[in-house]
Amino acid sequence: MPNQFPSKLKFLFEPSRYKVAYGGRGSGKSWGFARALLMKGTEKKMRILCAREIQKSIKQSVHTLLKDQIQALGLGQFYEVVETAIRGINGTEFSFTGLATNTVESIKSYEGVDIVWIEEAQTVSKRSYDILIPTIRKPDSEIWVTFNP
Repeated sequence: MPNQFPSKLKFLFEPSRYKVAYGGRGSGKSWGFARALLMKGTEKKMRILCAREIQKSIKQSVHTLLKDQIQALGLGQFYEVVETAIRGINGTEFSFTGLATNTVESIKSYEGVDIVWIEEAQTVSKRSYDILIPTIRKPDSEIWVTFNP
């Protein structure tokens, strides 16, 4: 599927600890990141954490965006969408969190994450990065970041 992907986002399919995209609303970043994560999740079992600084409910996450892209990609038979998570038949799991409410102790549960996607990163505090980055330490884990400046 990567060959059917926008060329400006093909870097998402190359290994790198950090993957960052900047752009205004409507630039296709979030859409592209969501599609790339869903595609990667079909290839092997992955734990993917979708984060933003403040998330008071699942409605403030990228859950709906991912659900819509599952349908657009024809992956409805692969992914099960439940209220607070998305699960693939191969064990891939997407979870969602607000970074501002996490502590060093509470974020430890994300230690085995393969990819964390930080959406609307322009609002993320240094404190949140200081807690999150050392937690994402699984070998070959990646931190994906989208900014809407």
